[in-house]
Amino acid sequence: MAGRQDAGRQRTTGAGEQAGWARELLEHLRPGGRDLNRVVAWLAATAHASISLQDGGGRLLAGTRVPLDEGLAADVTSGRIASAALEDRGRHLRLVRVERSLPARAAVLAVARGAPFDRRVSDIVTHAAQVVELLLVGHESAAAGHRLRRATSDLRLAILQLLMVEDTVSARRVAAGLWPGLLDTDTACVYVVESGPAERDRIAEECLSATGNEALVVRCPAVDGHVIVLAPRDTAGRELRSLVGRRPGVFLGGSARQGLARTAAAYGQAVSALAVARFRPQQAALYAERTRPERLMVPAELHDWTAGVLSPLDTLSHHTRAELLATTRLGLEFTAVNAAKILGVSRNTVRARMDRVESLLRADFDDLTVRAAVHLALNAHIGLAEPPPGARSGAARLTDLLSGPALRTWAADLLGRLDPDGRDLRRTLRTWIAAGGNAERAAHRLGMHAQTVREHVRSAEPVLERQLLAAGSDLYEVVLAHLAAGDLGEPSLPGTKPGHPDSPVHE
Repeated sequence: MAGRQDAGRQRTTGAGEQAGWARELLEHLRPGGRDLNRVVAWLAATAHASISLQDGGGRLLAGTRVPLDEGLAADVTSGRIASAALEDRGRHLRLVRVERSLPARAAVLAVARGAPFDRRVSDIVTHAAQVVELLLVGHESAAAGHRLRRATSDLRLAILQLLMVEDTVSARRVAAGLWPGLLDTDTACVYVVESGPAERDRIAEECLSATGNEALVVRCPAVDGHVIVLAPRDTAGRELRSLVGRRPGVFLGGSARQGLARTAAAYGQAVSALAVARFRPQQAALYAERTRPERLMVPAELHDWTAGVLSPLDTLSHHTRAELLATTRLGLEFTAVNAAKILGVSRNTVRARMDRVESLLRADFDDLTVRAAVHLALNAHIGLAEPPPGARSGAARLTDLLSGPALRTWAADLLGRLDPDGRDLRRTLRTWIAAGGNAERAAHRLGMHAQTVREHVRSAEPVLERQLLAAGSDLYEVVLAHLAAGDLGEPSLPGTKPGHPDSPVHE
């Protein structure tokens, strides 16, 4: 009887011990504990052994390196044998095949210890190998899924970059493979969703879900917290506003509907609207279609002048010309660094392309009036793709465009908003523009501190409802207003007619 009781106690103790290590092993399969290295470390401590997990090529996947017979390891990983056990000069070794996502990529779990393998340790190794197999396959499946999502994300970015340089044919061809019909449209709206960088991936996934995969959702390559959404459907804006409205600290800016070839311009509009959205309770804003100076110009004259300004590029191949024009348009809207990230090229490439355009046009992009004139020509080049009635290529001059009564009235009304301010913001702004947007040079001419110049320019922004310190469409409109009002001398640019010597240029 005593012997039976002792045997019973031994069986109970063994079962309890097995339940203990089994529970510990199963803990590694919980969502918060699925770490391959932790399982291997647990096995090493529990079995009092050195553990090595390596692939068929001998690459260590986890644990510490254990010397193995290459032929025997190859037999296990190839499947010729499922496991092996041997003793070598006092070292007891156990090899177990571990399956992976593909049979040809099987691994081997090697357990080396000084003491022989008893039944308990053998069971632990067998069960641990099964857990390692589950974690390894799960990890590789997750990694494959991550690579697929990354490739898809890169493809979306590539499509956006093609649209940014007006290559709509290639963009449609690339998109057709994964998203048939997505770009079967002539127009679309661009939205920019802003969040914290840490939230961006989740926001991007929610944008995909909200738009039903019927929009091009891209993680902005230039700004870490931005997601760009190109949406052909009108309902996308409502869906995105609903998404943003539920999340504090997330903002939405949207463009007006534009042709696909004007994606870069639409993106600029969305960024401009985003600046307004940050101060609105609903956290969203659409680009305000205010009166644009080019809309007050005679279309035929605008087309003629644009053709004359851009004519030095006409000898280039179509692809090269489109590439240079698109890069210059973005380079005038954003910094060279951000333009490069948006286009997927280096900033040196952006600068080299802009330098080439600058040379061909015989222009000086350090001059804000020249930048504003070239920006006008580039936008008109897209907006007036077909010559309007009465157009005569290269016949018009910039003075013709700026002398119309409607444009002069617009300019007087816009700049007149600054007159009531006793600090003479209009004089400061005019001098700052003439100095190429350089506060130090403007301050020297005005006899004030550079910081005061910046404060005056910053104060003019809400009055004019335009961003001035950040180069872009808003600033160039204000420059054109000064040109139309006669407050600045006209730019030195082929296709423009120099101002009369007696025309007012205020400093």
